[in-house]
Amino acid sequence: MTADRPDPSARASLERALGLLGRLEARIMRAVWTGQVPEPFTVRDVRAHMPELAYTTVMTTLRRLADKGLLVADATVGKRAYDYRSAGPPEGFLAAASRREAQQVLDRYGDAALAAFAARLDALTPQQCKRLEGRCPCTSAWTPPATLWTVTAPAMGSQ
Repeated sequence: MTADRPDPSARASLERALGLLGRLEARIMRAVWTGQVPEPFTVRDVRAHMPELAYTTVMTTLRRLADKGLLVADATVGKRAYDYRSAGPPEGFLAAASRREAQQVLDRYGDAALAAFAARLDALTPQQCKRLEGRCPCTSAWTPPATLWTVTAPAMGSQ
C-alpha cells in the first residue's frame, strides 16, 4: 500500500483487522500500521500523535497490544521507556485471529463445523478460489472441491 495509491486489498485487511480491536487500540494500530507513528516508537511518540490522551492511557494500551501480540516491546538498558514496534502487518493479525477463532468453532461444534466449512468451500466463487491460492497450508492428503481444481493449475497440496 502506498500513500498516493492504497491497495484496495490491503486497505480491506487493515479495516478488518482494526474492526477486531477496541476503539483506542484500533486508533493506535492504524497509526502504527499506516506509518503515521514511525517505528520503533515510545509512549511519548504515540502521545505526540494523540496529545489528548493521558500518558498512562497510552502506556496501558500499548502494553495490552503487546500482550495480545500486535506489538513487540523492547527494553533498552539504561532507558526507562520501552521501544515498541509492530509484530506484523494487519494480514498477519487477521490470519492469527481467524485461526484462533476457527479452532474455537471446531472445539465447540466438532465435526458439524468441519462439515459447514467443507460446504462453504464448495460454494466459493472462482475469484475467491483464486485469492486462496497459496494461502492454504494444504497437504497432499486433502482433496479440494471440484471448484478449486478448476481454478488452480497445480493441486493446492503440491507446494
